[in-house]
Amino acid sequence: MTLRLSSQAIDQIVENVLQMIDQSKDEVFEITEEGRKEFEYLSEELESTKKKVKEYIQKGDKLEREVKSHRKQLALVSKDFKKYSEDEVRTVYEKTHDLQTRLVIMREEEKLLRQRRDEIEIRLTNLTHILERGEDLVAKMTIIFSFMKDDMKQINEMIEDAREKQAFGLKIIEAQEEERKKLSREIHDGPAQMLANVLLRSDILDYVVKKGSPEEVSKEIKSLRKNVRSSLQEVRRIIYDLRPMALDDLGLIPTIRKYADRVTEYHNIHVEFIVFGEEKRLDTKYEVALFRLMQEATQNVIKHSEATEIKVKLEIIKDRLILVIADNGKGFNPNEKDDNSFGLIGMKERVEMLDGKLEIFTGEGKGTTVTINVPYSLS
Repeated sequence: MTLRLSSQAIDQIVENVLQMIDQSKDEVFEITEEGRKEFEYLSEELESTKKKVKEYIQKGDKLEREVKSHRKQLALVSKDFKKYSEDEVRTVYEKTHDLQTRLVIMREEEKLLRQRRDEIEIRLTNLTHILERGEDLVAKMTIIFSFMKDDMKQINEMIEDAREKQAFGLKIIEAQEEERKKLSREIHDGPAQMLANVLLRSDILDYVVKKGSPEEVSKEIKSLRKNVRSSLQEVRRIIYDLRPMALDDLGLIPTIRKYADRVTEYHNIHVEFIVFGEEKRLDTKYEVALFRLMQEATQNVIKHSEATEIKVKLEIIKDRLILVIADNGKGFNPNEKDDNSFGLIGMKERVEMLDGKLEIFTGEGKGTTVTINVPYSLS
């Protein structure tokens, strides 16, 4: 029996997807806020520890002067036992010994406080970098949420067949869950492991500072700095996959070039990008749409085509924009629906929002060429 969903049920599916995206953003925000609370707590502890270190230094210096004074008195007593009684000699000796013991204990406590102060400063430095990256990630996810919210509402309005809406909505949910799993794995295997290694290295550095030579300390600091730099690079890569900042800063053409280089590097597929016409910034809506279309088409090639080459061509002419993505892969039968067809439906809907046209030329063993033709005024 075929299950058909009502319009209200389909709308609920779309709403659930948006809630999942928004919840993910909130979770990242909550993690960042927890980090901020720890930062504030550690900052207060640092100030308190610094104050205690100062107090211990002052008390220790004072106690040290008392020890010196009593040592002199002990030396005088030791020179002439006949002049002093046995009780007087014992009193001076015990007082001097007590002061020396208190001084040793106080200097050891001062040393521990200094170590704790240094540990807190290192943790605060690491937290500062993590908070900055967290805030940047929240900002990017907010943009993504807004973009997908508008996008999915338009998709929901344009797809009229209930079964297609059901399949498409569920596919989006599945893709969203898969993306969250991927992001979780990347954070766990990348930055999380690197940060754990940074903490381990900081403990090693603490030990080396206490026991090692200046050369060993310098070596450990360089290693720690290298790990932090690698962690930062990995976080930037994850953020780039969510939404390339170059798209906002530099525009569509430099971003596609950079994306082509990344695909070539990470997937061992040669991507050639060619531009015809004047290289200039386009309207933001068109830049985002064309980049996402190119990205979706390229990912389809990577996942399904077994291609070794991809050619991307962008043609900017007087009254329109033409984007072509062609590969030398195995192709497919366009009349057969599979998992890849939902990605093509999304691409088609996005192109139609721009009043454009999407054409796909393919066949089994013939590769695939996706052509996107969008009206656009350069004036």
